[in-house]
Amino acid sequence: MVLNYIWIAFFIVAFVVALAKLIFTGDLEVFPAMMDSTFAQSKTAFEISLGLTGVLSLWLGIMKIGEKGGVVNVLARWLSPIFVRLFPDVPKGHPVTGSIFMNLSANMLGLDNAATPMGLKAMEQLQELNPKKDTASNPMIMFLVLNTSGLTLIPISILVYRAQMGASQPTDVFIPILLATFFSTMAGVIITSLFQRINLLNRTLLLGLGGMCLLVAGIIWGFSRLDSVVMNNVSVSVANILLMTIIVGFIVAGLRKRVNVYDAFIEGAKEGFGVAVRIIPYLVAILVAIGVFRASGAMDWLIDGVRWLVAALGFDTDFVGALPTALMKPLSGSGARGMMVDAMTTYGADSFVGRLSCIFQGSTDTTFYILAVYFGSVGVRYTRHAVTCGLLADLAGILAAIFIAALFFG
Repeated sequence: MVLNYIWIAFFIVAFVVALAKLIFTGDLEVFPAMMDSTFAQSKTAFEISLGLTGVLSLWLGIMKIGEKGGVVNVLARWLSPIFVRLFPDVPKGHPVTGSIFMNLSANMLGLDNAATPMGLKAMEQLQELNPKKDTASNPMIMFLVLNTSGLTLIPISILVYRAQMGASQPTDVFIPILLATFFSTMAGVIITSLFQRINLLNRTLLLGLGGMCLLVAGIIWGFSRLDSVVMNNVSVSVANILLMTIIVGFIVAGLRKRVNVYDAFIEGAKEGFGVAVRIIPYLVAILVAIGVFRASGAMDWLIDGVRWLVAALGFDTDFVGALPTALMKPLSGSGARGMMVDAMTTYGADSFVGRLSCIFQGSTDTTFYILAVYFGSVGVRYTRHAVTCGLLADLAGILAAIFIAALFFG
């Protein structure tokens, strides 16, 4: 229901802004630009789905091998002590626990192509446990908030963009991104737990979350001792080695269980094709709305309004130049990426705005895209508090990014 209102608001606000520009400035290009955007974004949505077809088929096929080989069940048993408290409505040891872990692990390593199929598989399993098929369950919402908060340990694509834009030290945003995305994720867990009345003050969760804090601290310490070239090489190597290890490990596990791994792969791959087709209408809907909003100039007006308000309150407006990346990120990953590159082009890759835009890009994920695709893949219409929790986690990431950027580069 919330996505319905937001979707309508995008079009209405865009139309009003475009009409105002036409009447008061005589801008005759705004409405053609909006219509061009609708066609372009519709094409983009189809191309994204088409591009996902192969990846979905590959990874859902691999996941099916892991499922029949018992790997997913083993992961579920290992993670049950923590997941049974974060996801109290999921039966202890259910295979979906392993799927959620695989998805979150892929996200942490920046393996987007692997994370999406695993996430869609987890959503299908959560839907099987959902008593109201058209309404998001508590475990679905917690899972999606963990996704939208965007916990990423290796933001390799951002480091590559910084290198291409001529940054003197492309990896200088690595630790700030890691800190910002960690705060975003922790905020998402806490906020969602409050909505769902999950008690976080128990020994198991405190130890689990504390362990994550130590892990992040260890990664920060380790990477801070590397130079930029070594850091980039290690990041890329670790991600790809782990990815190939997962594939081979699942196949070996299937062989040990005497599973026909080829047939299992084909069975899972067929599911991937069906999922890719199902998400096309949802992608078209959300991307067209975002494209119209941008083409109308409403995003520019919003940024100008924020700059005026911040100045009126007597605060430093240095961060406002990077704000388009932060505001675009929940709406569109490619749009936010474009905003980040534009900020580095306009202000310089080593400027405060250029660095902050990179931290914004890495601190959260594409909230509305994830909600539309994941919920759409299982036919959920009523999202309950998913949007609220996701956006509050995004806000925590934005505020953390501003504070951390000021601390490191201010």
